[in-house]
Amino acid sequence: PNSFADLAEQNRPIVVNIYSTQTIKARNLPYEYFFNNEQIPEMFKHFFDMPQGQNQNQQAMPTEKRTSLGSGVIASSDGYILTNNHVVENADEINVRLYDAEEYRAKIIGRDPKTDLALIKINPKHELKAVTGKGRAIGDGPYQNFIQTDASINPGNSGGPLFDMAGQLVGINTAIYSRSGGNIGLGFAIPSNMAKSVFTQLKATGKVVRGMIGVMIQPVTQDLARQFKLDRAIGALVGQVTPGGPAEKAGIKAGDIITSFQGQAINQGSMLPAMVAETPVGTKAQVGIWRDGREQMVTVTIGELPEEHGNLGGGQASGGKNTGDDLGFTVQALTPELGQSLGLAEKSGLLVMDVRPGSIAAEAGLAKGDLIVEAGTGQQREPVRTVKELETILTQHKDQNILLLVRSHKQSRFVLLKRK
Repeated sequence: PNSFADLAEQNRPIVVNIYSTQTIKARNLPYEYFFNNEQIPEMFKHFFDMPQGQNQNQQAMPTEKRTSLGSGVIASSDGYILTNNHVVENADEINVRLYDAEEYRAKIIGRDPKTDLALIKINPKHELKAVTGKGRAIGDGPYQNFIQTDASINPGNSGGPLFDMAGQLVGINTAIYSRSGGNIGLGFAIPSNMAKSVFTQLKATGKVVRGMIGVMIQPVTQDLARQFKLDRAIGALVGQVTPGGPAEKAGIKAGDIITSFQGQAINQGSMLPAMVAETPVGTKAQVGIWRDGREQMVTVTIGELPEEHGNLGGGQASGGKNTGDDLGFTVQALTPELGQSLGLAEKSGLLVMDVRPGSIAAEAGLAKGDLIVEAGTGQQREPVRTVKELETILTQHKDQNILLLVRSHKQSRFVLLKRK
């Protein structure tokens, strides 16, 4: 195209408008806000104009129709359309309008909340013009790895295409960054190569299957690299291994650093999740790990990523004992009663009760509610069950940085307390 106007005119038939309708219960505030559909105590019911002995769930709740507007991209000539998951999620009715004002009722083929993509289908009266995708090798990042663009993305553009000047699709518009709600030139699109992969799976099976090896990882910083005797900050540091998962069966442990996957170097830890996710379930993958100052190779059989689970319940606790005053945090030994009250599955460890703002612990990212399960230096760590055990380790290594293995919200991570 010779201009943006020519480009827009050329690609108009590929872009559709999507109108989704959802039926929701009207909010009867304030009681719904305060009690969230739970039983209202008798003593409060007169505040909400409710008869004594009647629960609000027994009343006929009024409903209303809510319509959302979005966009979509025609992915195949027979009526498959890619859009954002948030455009059609929970929709009771989905209507699609083509560039020539033709309208069709659409049905959901499949949704993938992890990438915010959805595939819908219409039955057109004629063959449609479909998008031409441009392959992009992004390679690093989790399941959502956005392209940043300064192209205007406004309300109603979600799910629409991001084209290059050759008229090829490079992404699916999904979000903007704005403090006011208006466009300030910071938009984000899902890369076309990721969209193509999701489209293929949703069309075939209605769902997306991702590989997993069963580890929680974190980036390797320069300080962590020195702790683990790596000459540079590369790889993905394993903070937790899922019991019974593929990684555990292959012998991978917390404290290992994954440096390669299927022959490809992991230069940044953020590369690993997408690489594993795109590997077919059942594949015997060759994984390079750094342990005890040398590299090893292990074979991991890729498993299927299960649905995500919720976080642990929160809670408040009091008491605790200062430890490592120069580090700036307070801990308390985890008791069965305390663990149960906080909804923790762990049986032992040290619960962080307080972190002093501006302290070494605060700067390292230690937070109230974290559970310290191991402490030491580098790969020489020991379990800590009592405050005395932690104090002994801090004293033994009083002139060294301290590496903690910390658990919170069913995930583990390493925290490096830098004394020097």
